[in-house]
Amino acid sequence: MGGGGVDGAIHEAGGPRILEACRQERERRQGLLPIGEAVITTGGDLAARHVIHTVGPRYGIDPDPPALLRAAYANSLALATEHGLRTVAFPSISTGAYGYPILDAAAVALSAIYERLTQPAHGLSEVRLVLFHESDRDVYAGALAEL
Repeated sequence: MGGGGVDGAIHEAGGPRILEACRQERERRQGLLPIGEAVITTGGDLAARHVIHTVGPRYGIDPDPPALLRAAYANSLALATEHGLRTVAFPSISTGAYGYPILDAAAVALSAIYERLTQPAHGLSEVRLVLFHESDRDVYAGALAEL
C-alpha cells in the first residue's frame, strides 16, 4: 500500500494507479494480503506493465519464516505464469525492515525460483534479482553457487 522500502519506491515511481489498484484489491479481499500470498496490479507509470505484490514474513515475529518466504516467491512466480508474463524482477523480500537475515533469505529465494524454473511450462524467460547493495549481490551469488 505504498509503505517504505521497495514498496514505497514502486508506488512513488508507478504513480497513483498502483495505489488505487491495491485499494480495490484490498476491498475485494476485505482485508490485508496474507503473508506469502501474492496479487497482481497495473504497473501504473512504470515501464513494467504489471506489479506483483507479496508480503514477506517478519523475521523473529511470524511463525515459520522460511515457509512463508518460500510461499511469497512461489506464489508470485505462479501468478506471473498465470498472467503470461515472461520476465519477473524481485527484490530481496523481507531482508530490509522485516529483518530476515540475507544469507538465509537468499537460499530460500533462489531455491524457490530454481524450483519454479525447473517445472515444465513455467513460461518465464528471465527472473532477475534486483538488490540494493553490492554486498547483497555477493551474498546471493554465494547462495547461488551453493545451490
